[in-house]
Amino acid sequence: MHIFTDLFHVILATIWDVLPIAAIIFGFQLFVLRKAMPNLKKILMGFLLVLLGLAFFLEGLEAALFPLGKLMATQLTNLDFILQGAAESTLNWWHYKWVYLFAFAIGFATTIAEPSLLAVAIKANQVSAGSISIWGLRIAVAIGVAIGIALGVFRIVTGTPLYWYIITGYVFVVIQTFFAPRLIIALAYDSGGVTTSTVTVPLVAALGLGLSTTVPGRSPLLDGFGLIAFASLFPIMSVMVYAQISEWVSKRNKDKPTQ
Repeated sequence: MHIFTDLFHVILATIWDVLPIAAIIFGFQLFVLRKAMPNLKKILMGFLLVLLGLAFFLEGLEAALFPLGKLMATQLTNLDFILQGAAESTLNWWHYKWVYLFAFAIGFATTIAEPSLLAVAIKANQVSAGSISIWGLRIAVAIGVAIGIALGVFRIVTGTPLYWYIITGYVFVVIQTFFAPRLIIALAYDSGGVTTSTVTVPLVAALGLGLSTTVPGRSPLLDGFGLIAFASLFPIMSVMVYAQISEWVSKRNKDKPTQ
C-alpha cells in the first residue's frame, strides 16, 4: 500500500507540474490563433499518457535507480573491498580503480540506451543522407560520456576543484571547433545535451551523491554534483574527434592510387 500512496502523490505533483504547459498550449491555440484544437480527443489522451508516464518514471527513480546508484557506490568504496588486505594508511586514488571502471561502463551503457540520443542519431542520419552513421554517432557519444563520468569520479575521489576540468575541457572544445568538419559541429554541441536525459541523469546523479557520501573527506553538496557536467562536455569532444577521424580516413582512401 505504501508504494501506491507514494504513486498517487507523485501523480498529483505531476499534474500540477504539467498544468502550466497545457495552459500555454491551449491558451495560444484558443486566444492567439483563435482556432479549435484539432484531434482534441487524441491530444487529451496523449496528455493523460504523458502524466502517467512521468509519474511512473519519477516513482521508478525513487524506488530503483537512485537507491541502486547509491548502493553500487557504497559497495565499491567499502574499505574492506578497495583495500583488500592493504594497510589503511596506503589508501590513495588508485585503490578506487573499480569505481572508475564502473563509472566508465555505466556511462557507456546508459548512453547507448538513451532514447533521446537515438532520436537525434536517426534524424542526423536522415538529413545527412546517410553520411552520419546512427551507430557511429551513438558510440562516439557513449565513449565521451563514459570518459567524462570516469574522470568526474576521479575528481570526487581526489577532491580536486571542478572548474579545473570544466574550463580545460571547454578550451579543448573551442580549439576543436576550428578544425572539425562544419557538418558535425552543431550536432556535436547538441549531443552533449541530449545524452543527459531520462536514463543517464538518474544513475549518474545517484552515483555522484553516493560516492561523495562514502569517500572520506567528501561532502555530498560540494562534491556530489558535477558528474552531469562531465557527461555533457565530453561527448562534444568525442563526436568532433569521431568526425575528424572519419574525414581523415575518407581523404586517405581517396588519395590511394587505384590499381
